[in-house]
Amino acid sequence: MASMSDLVFLLLIFFMITSTLISPNAIKLLLPNSSSKTMAKQNITIYINDQFDYYLDKRRLEENNLTEVLAQALLEFDQGTVVLKSDKTVPVQYVVNVIDAVNQINKGRINKHKVILATSPK
Repeated sequence: MASMSDLVFLLLIFFMITSTLISPNAIKLLLPNSSSKTMAKQNITIYINDQFDYYLDKRRLEENNLTEVLAQALLEFDQGTVVLKSDKTVPVQYVVNVIDAVNQINKGRINKHKVILATSPK
């Protein structure tokens, strides 16, 4: 029985160590803090890193074709949600560019898509 409990503790330690090596985000961001705990279904995620580069998941986007790429990605959703994860050092204008792109897409469609700014808990 003692050797069985040793084995269980070794497996527990192994899984604890390996789970810390998994990185959920490919792009390292320092998100702004918020005390609200609102969660939404995430359809599309846009990242803006500290060099002001746009990413759709892991694919880098240019600012001039942001609207076209988002429109293509939102085609499959009736009411899509764009989750915007922006580094806290990014100027607000880059965030507004994404919101404007989604608003442009919404002008030509009956279904309306939302933009949610992701934050980290306080």
